[in-house]
Amino acid sequence: MNARFPNFVRQLLTGLRAVAVLTVVLGVAYPVAVWLIGFTMPYRAAGSLITENGQVVGSALIGQSFEGDQWFQPRPSAGDYDALASGGSNAGPNDADLIAAIQERRAAVAKANGVPESAVPPDAVTASASGLEPYISPEYAAIQVNRVATARDLPVADVQRLVAAHTEGRMLGFLGERRVNVVSLNQALGAD
Repeated sequence: MNARFPNFVRQLLTGLRAVAVLTVVLGVAYPVAVWLIGFTMPYRAAGSLITENGQVVGSALIGQSFEGDQWFQPRPSAGDYDALASGGSNAGPNDADLIAAIQERRAAVAKANGVPESAVPPDAVTASASGLEPYISPEYAAIQVNRVATARDLPVADVQRLVAAHTEGRMLGFLGERRVNVVSLNQALGAD
């Protein structure tokens, strides 16, 4: 029995050293490193908040709904842009209700923007996985330009320039697709 005791003590000390090292690395060093990184990027660390006249009106990272023809419309949201209800509908491609909703959305988007249904891009009729997507495709933005320009009595070229200014490229030059941030685009429209 005494022969096992030194082995037990050695294993106990090894375990305690591992706990101490992991506590320092994961409990101190990692949080401090994350805090320092956030400190160097205060806009992003604070949630990429968008302010107007000193009031927070949204986040560039979270989509929101906009009512009226004078605004660019975002992707549909399964949770009605409620961050507490974030998530998709979990409806699959063969779900009859989803198919009907997509057909209704396609017809509504085509009618509202005066384009044929075949010109309506997929992101105009399908919700994102989070339901909080702030981005639309440049194609979806392009079919909305005439409607927004007409509603705001602006030249189409001015609205196209605003869309181009708010179009972001692929991350790192190769990840994802080009996209337009609807929240910041609509904020720029409201400032004009």
